[in-house]
Amino acid sequence: MVSYLFRRSISLFFVLLGLAILIFVIARIVPGDPARIALGPKATPEQVLQLQVEMGLDQPFLVQLGTYLHGLANGDLGKSLLTSRPVLDDIMAALPATFELVLFTIILQIVISIPLGILAASYRNTWLDNVTRIFSLIGVVTPGFVLAIILQLLAAHYWGFLPITGRLDGGVDFNADITGLLLVDGVLKWRWDVVGDALRHLILPSIALAAAGIGQVVRITRAAMIEVSSRDFVEAARAYGIPERVVTFRYMLRVSAVAPLTILGLEFASLIGNAFIVEFVFSWPGIASYGVRTILQKDLNAVIGVVLFSGVFFVIANLVIDTILGILDPRHRLNSEDSK
Repeated sequence: MVSYLFRRSISLFFVLLGLAILIFVIARIVPGDPARIALGPKATPEQVLQLQVEMGLDQPFLVQLGTYLHGLANGDLGKSLLTSRPVLDDIMAALPATFELVLFTIILQIVISIPLGILAASYRNTWLDNVTRIFSLIGVVTPGFVLAIILQLLAAHYWGFLPITGRLDGGVDFNADITGLLLVDGVLKWRWDVVGDALRHLILPSIALAAAGIGQVVRITRAAMIEVSSRDFVEAARAYGIPERVVTFRYMLRVSAVAPLTILGLEFASLIGNAFIVEFVFSWPGIASYGVRTILQKDLNAVIGVVLFSGVFFVIANLVIDTILGILDPRHRLNSEDSK
């Protein structure tokens, strides 16, 4: 297992290196002068030239790339033109909000999708199975930002008890200075009013983010459970008189869990990227919202930092998925060893 994780870590390191270089190249060939955009149309050529020198844009491309990779190795992502702060500081300040939203979303997906998939497989070809498949299909085909706007309209005009912007109400005074996560810090400080208010603010954006993943996992869990239900070891367990509940959750679910876990892991890894428009719609002060603002201002350092951080998050999540799959299903690990 240690050898397997070491090989995966090395390969993922080169993936990150390639991603960093690719992002840098794309950012440099995109039309538009970052210095001119940052200073505005009324800036003089001398002011633009001075900012270009400060940003290193007057250097040859390979020199810029080398400087960028050297800074990256030392944890320096450069300075943001939008906030005039180090990009890494901006990302770390926005990270708790995004991580809390992503974590709540993935928990919502697990709690809803796995039971619905098992239920649909257990009662396949019945009205319950048909309804579940219809709702899962709607969730898959509906874009997250469209669902976000629909939920906002419903909350604003009909429901009235769910907030549509931000992480907390304006009248709530609270400083999440322990973990940065409002739910966790609220529990640690015994501020149940903050926990309740933070939960209310999380519901709508998390539903908008979770809908597509729930639909996918429901369908995949259903298909996997149906496929496993006809295997010999399941028939043998039933023949021995083992209760159907035990057969479903102890024998079938463990074998069937590989595909849903893979999808859930990929969903967890990609939620930061998927959260861009949803965070923007709900005015959620996270990394994705920060990334949208930097893209509109062509803040190259910040854009590169946000995309690179999303890539790091995706790579780490993939490593965790591979580890879990290697534990649940040794064939996954053995296949990796055979392919080296």
